[in-house]
Amino acid sequence: MGFLAFTAAALVVGIVLSLAGLSVWGDVVLAVGTIVALGPASWWVVSALRAGRLGVDAIAVLALVGTLAVREYLAGALIAVMLAGGRALEHYAMRRARRDLTALYERAPRSAHRYDRDGLRRLDVGEVSRGDLLLVPAGEMVPVDGVVSRCAALLDESALTGEALPVDYPVGESVRSGVVNVGPAFDLRATSTAEESAYAGVVRLAGEAEAGSAPVVRVADRFAAWFLPATLVLAGLAWVLSGEAVRAVAVLVVATPCPLLLAAPAAIASGLSRTARRGVVVKGGGALETLGRARTLVLDKTGTLTQGRPEVVDIVAAQGFSAREVLGLAASVDRMSAHVLAAAITQAADQRGAETVVAEGVHEQAGSGTTGSVDGRLVHVGKAPKGLDSAWMAAQRARAALDSAMTVWVSVDGSVAGLILLRDEVRADAARTLRRLRSAGIERVVMLTGDRAEVAESVAAVLGVDRVIAEQTPAQKVAVVREEAERAPTVMVGDGVNDAPALAAAQVGVAMGAHGSAASTQAADVVLTTDRLDRLADAMDVARRTRRIAVESAGIGIGLSVVAMVAAALGAIPPAGGALLQEAIDVAVILNALRALRPGRGTRLHVDAPTDALLHHFDREHATLRPALDLLREAADALDRPSAQALPLVRHVHDVLSSEILPHEQAEEQRLYPALSRLLRDPEATVTMSRAHAEISRLAARLARHVELAGTNGPRPEQIDDLRACLYGLHAVLTLHFAQEEEAYFSLTGRAE
Repeated sequence: MGFLAFTAAALVVGIVLSLAGLSVWGDVVLAVGTIVALGPASWWVVSALRAGRLGVDAIAVLALVGTLAVREYLAGALIAVMLAGGRALEHYAMRRARRDLTALYERAPRSAHRYDRDGLRRLDVGEVSRGDLLLVPAGEMVPVDGVVSRCAALLDESALTGEALPVDYPVGESVRSGVVNVGPAFDLRATSTAEESAYAGVVRLAGEAEAGSAPVVRVADRFAAWFLPATLVLAGLAWVLSGEAVRAVAVLVVATPCPLLLAAPAAIASGLSRTARRGVVVKGGGALETLGRARTLVLDKTGTLTQGRPEVVDIVAAQGFSAREVLGLAASVDRMSAHVLAAAITQAADQRGAETVVAEGVHEQAGSGTTGSVDGRLVHVGKAPKGLDSAWMAAQRARAALDSAMTVWVSVDGSVAGLILLRDEVRADAARTLRRLRSAGIERVVMLTGDRAEVAESVAAVLGVDRVIAEQTPAQKVAVVREEAERAPTVMVGDGVNDAPALAAAQVGVAMGAHGSAASTQAADVVLTTDRLDRLADAMDVARRTRRIAVESAGIGIGLSVVAMVAAALGAIPPAGGALLQEAIDVAVILNALRALRPGRGTRLHVDAPTDALLHHFDREHATLRPALDLLREAADALDRPSAQALPLVRHVHDVLSSEILPHEQAEEQRLYPALSRLLRDPEATVTMSRAHAEISRLAARLARHVELAGTNGPRPEQIDDLRACLYGLHAVLTLHFAQEEEAYFSLTGRAE
């Protein structure tokens, strides 16, 4: 800013002195302003040459020298102000928080608890030696690599692997530093020092990846490849053919690349403002420009494509229990538990209206589960009690394995009451976001995760990614990102500490900042401040439009400059007049560049406020109706029991369908779908969803007929097969229909969750 202030002051004072009749002193002041500008401009040229490129700043240096040589001091002072203003605007637009990885160091273990002769002693982690016996308290990070000793451990490994679900480690198993103890305290036998441990390796990788990142070349410098030699040739011809050096200087003055120096920064600064309004922080113009030309997208799975936390996806009740009862019993015990899955179970119980009571005598045993007394019954939540096994339990284990779900068994007085399945669900906006990104220019989508291959493949199948690379360490992730970056401009999206090195290695690293780690946020070039993946598509829309406007503005400016250069070469424009003309071109270019401040069409469909409110209303209704979907499956399973026992549940399902689900579907048909047809400008847009409504109504009517035919003793034997098929059919159609609406319609809303 000091450079701009000085050159502007020199220009104003010089003009004032000239107008006051002190033209000699005015020329002196203007010349001083020109000479002062030569220093920084020359340094910019030298810096560009050291980086292996010759930028358009060289034209500005020649123009400044030329104005001094032919004593066109006013033109020189004008060029000096333009240069200083362009640089000031560029620095503002491209100022960025470089990949400051301090969060990695701040998160690193600082201390450990070691057993000594005098008991337990807290010491600096650097003092830990191989063979030391350490205590890892609940909630603390494992300080060094080691082996679990004396009692089992339950660890959150998301910082290193990205896996959202905790992992049990029995005695004798090796664990890595950087993971968090989410169970009771356990003992650890150190097998390495802090410097040799896994987490220290992650920190080193991040630093190395950052150091290897190349700077982004300015848009202006890419134009220089042809504009600079063309300018010098034209200026030389003008001088040779006319014999007047002033014509060559006039050509250089009007060729001074201020449209290039001003257009791109102005557009990029506008683009940065637009992304900020969408909840996306872009750390500088270089990142925005590169994001605008990205062709490959690499995504972490856990916390990026998925929610990043386990959720209850199903409850399977054993004979004699209902799903709601199983969930209520589990939540009653888990409200007093420190287990990492307890929050998911209690939250599901609250959402589904399961009845809970205060459990007594709650006791948690690492690696086994939590036990407590609920209304005089001994309830165990966790692993299945030893010695219990059956064909039904084996079938549920097989089902959980196929669904890549974690199992929590619930037993009452030593007998299995049911099973709770938990899974890290795919984000509702993930599929639409990937489609939008492909429309915006992304040609290749890669999922890169430390999670198991079967889990990653199941998510990839839903989202349609081009390549899945699973079970990767942080070092392997960096290698994959670098491999992809060699093929095309690459964007890496992640949220965990384990993603930080890969984010730093990519041309553009994007962090899910709302719930992601501080390390990934610091390592990234772009941070999504809301927990929505679709903000990435918004940012890419802005980046591509900004880059297009920047190039367009620069092109318009150069085109006008070329016309002026020809006129100057023919002697029609003197240097001072050329400088003023160049100022007019600059104003036109900047006004065009500022169009980037206005919203563009992009790939997001604009949703009006009334439709947005409808989408949110029906989305909330989906959340309240999901427990009813579980009832359908539970009722179908109950048909294996005597008919008299199944009849109350079947009738309850019929009542829920009639009073809750069917009215919801009818309201969608009457209120939501017409609004969506208008929004999408296609009367056929919701036809397939309406067909699903018709099928739901048909099956519901069939179920109602079965309830009518059933006597007091329950459904007749000849009804059982068709009734079971009807219930399973309703469950399948409604589950798919809900998922389709949430992905295709409810993800259209622009509100942050």
